[in-house]
Amino acid sequence: MASITNIQELTKNDDIEKQSMQVDQNLEVEIVDYSKRAQWLRAAVLGANDGLLSTSSLMMGIGAIHQDAKSMILTGIAGLVAGACSMAIGEFVSVYSQYDIEVSQMKRENATNLEEKKKNLPSPFQAAGASAFAFAIGAIVPLLAAIFVNDYHVRLGVVVGAASLALLGFGALGAYLGKAPLVKSSLRVLIGGWLAMGITFGLTKLVGVTGLYG
Repeated sequence: MASITNIQELTKNDDIEKQSMQVDQNLEVEIVDYSKRAQWLRAAVLGANDGLLSTSSLMMGIGAIHQDAKSMILTGIAGLVAGACSMAIGEFVSVYSQYDIEVSQMKRENATNLEEKKKNLPSPFQAAGASAFAFAIGAIVPLLAAIFVNDYHVRLGVVVGAASLALLGFGALGAYLGKAPLVKSSLRVLIGGWLAMGITFGLTKLVGVTGLYG
């Protein structure tokens, strides 16, 4: 009887250990999945921030020498398209290179279920599309802000104002995802954006005044 009882207890302990291991594995998968989602979200926020800042700076730069709305809007659209394409191609090349490296490593290790494991790797096409989309989301902010404003000085102010609000929002979201101080990170992004727009506007204005332009 004692041996039967011991066997039952051992069986119960094995079952408990198996359940515990299963729970730990599930928790590990959930943590990994959350980490990957956070990385993708943070990359999307950074891409949107790039689109916002580069397009706003381009529009401010052309606005320094051309006061008409058409020039600013066309410059912003060109910046959106060029930037989105650049982000997409760069991300595609980067992720595809990483994809090739990991597949080669799997082949060297003679990994089983190679095709299934390849499906779990990041898709270069999805990464490229996500980067282009994120950039375009940021770039559309100054365009929408300027497109309905005819007065030159008001248009410049609206672009700076809209870009500033969006920079604060993207900075706060990036800080939240990266577990960084919210206020400090948001202000850092905002001040960096002001510097970029101010330098672009000032240097382009200088080029126009000195006669190097046209």
